[in-house]
Amino acid sequence: MELEEYVVLRKLTDRTLTLIGPGIHTRGDTESRESAVGFQVETVRVGRRELREIARRPDFLGAAPPMPLQLISPLARSAGITHDSRKTTWGVEAVAADRCTYSAERITVAVLDTGIDPKHEAFQGMELCQQDFTGEGLGDVNGHGTHCSATIFGRHAAGMRYSVAPTVQRALIAKVLDRRGGGTTNSLVRAIFWALSEGAHIITMSLGIDFPGYVRTLIQRGFPLEASTSLALEGYRDNLHLFESLSGVVKAAAGPFTPGALLFAAAGNESRRDSEPAYELSVAPPAAANGIIAVGALEPSTDQRQRFKVASFSNIGPTVAGPGVNILSAKAGGGYVEMSGTSMATPHVAGVAVLWAAKLLADTGDVNMEELASRVIGGAQRSPGMDRIDVGAGLVQAPLT
Repeated sequence: MELEEYVVLRKLTDRTLTLIGPGIHTRGDTESRESAVGFQVETVRVGRRELREIARRPDFLGAAPPMPLQLISPLARSAGITHDSRKTTWGVEAVAADRCTYSAERITVAVLDTGIDPKHEAFQGMELCQQDFTGEGLGDVNGHGTHCSATIFGRHAAGMRYSVAPTVQRALIAKVLDRRGGGTTNSLVRAIFWALSEGAHIITMSLGIDFPGYVRTLIQRGFPLEASTSLALEGYRDNLHLFESLSGVVKAAAGPFTPGALLFAAAGNESRRDSEPAYELSVAPPAAANGIIAVGALEPSTDQRQRFKVASFSNIGPTVAGPGVNILSAKAGGGYVEMSGTSMATPHVAGVAVLWAAKLLADTGDVNMEELASRVIGGAQRSPGMDRIDVGAGLVQAPLT
């Protein structure tokens, strides 16, 4: 009987404690922290019959084969600060973050991406807790993670505000994608576990499952094309269910040691609305999973009847939308660069969620995840002519009062 590798998600019980995984280090007492988190993730190599037996256990939450992840790559890059006459980027203005007065120094945000350039001026004076899940080491050779992180909490540069929540003091940086933008769902699940264990309120991901890459891997292992496609579809489905289970336990994890967390993921850039209007693809996992807020991208409109329009590349079926075209943010190695993609929209939305969390904390002394999701989604605005299937609830808005 051939053995296969699976990522297994289980509830913690008195008999299932202390499995964290290699290279994962957290603060505080391990047993208390894990009890608060409420679940564990492990990798097993078993046959189908053994997997069915695992699934019958009362602590079983889900299982899926590790699938390759890929960076949702930006579609355009242009170096330099190009908005010389403005003090605030259009994205920050669009979500009303420049008019929000709530301070986010008590809110912790986690960015699961290609790492970060901690020496960049955008992050000076911050507490950056970094963890590598790729085996490549800390840092950000790719640059994507640095750009996304700075959009959320980067410090002002040359008089320009380009970040949504620059008052964030503590950020968790999980490197789940290597310099080429590749990773696995195994690493992503473990990174979510780590972020939750470290007290993240917001977890953001600009990545997606590489379905074609998984099919190629199965073919290389000797499976025929038809069987490879079928097995890949099965793995895709199982991973979707796994992320849905994971998002449920993440939101339910609130306790004395962890606040629970709200998860955001980019919708993807595969659509071609301008050149091929019929070529519109749907959101893929992890963004497609129930309980994860999928983010589409908008850009300024030249139509006088509406301020913004859907970006031509943005996939259909997002929960909300954010600014995603010509987004200025930090460049790994120094300086600043503009990028476009749902990857750029997602940190705008995550930043708005940070500001809403700050408001809830100021108003109630607590950050309830259901209430936070309600504020972020309920506060979004959909312009006339925008289809819900393209933008969900619409463009997110920061709290003003």
